[in-house]
Amino acid sequence: MRKEGVLTFDEKDEEFAVTLINSGLKRNVARTLIYLAGAKEAISRDIELGAKLRQPEASIAMKELREAGWIEEREVKREGKGRPLKSYKLAVSLKEIINNLEEKKQREAEQNLQNIERLRSLSNTFEQPSKK
Repeated sequence: MRKEGVLTFDEKDEEFAVTLINSGLKRNVARTLIYLAGAKEAISRDIELGAKLRQPEASIAMKELREAGWIEEREVKREGKGRPLKSYKLAVSLKEIINNLEEKKQREAEQNLQNIERLRSLSNTFEQPSKK
């Protein structure tokens, strides 16, 4: 990551995000995940700017990451008036997240193979066309 006011993606981060997307994660979730991995901890606005996401995209990604149990959030008091800011960080390592993705893909592949085998079995009950 490069520091330009807030951390921004470099080539390696972009490649990592694209690979996560190709592995089945949503674009916004992948970009948020990579940003937090590089930043260690960040507020919403920094995530939006650094990961090049709009506010609703970042919020939805944070919700999905929270539901997966992959992030922690805490409130940060601001000086003066206003709502406290929320700060986010990864609750589990990238290695654990990758292992989780691998297990999910393996389950999906097994289910697909079972479906194919069931289709083969069911297709045997149909009359086969005669060859002329």
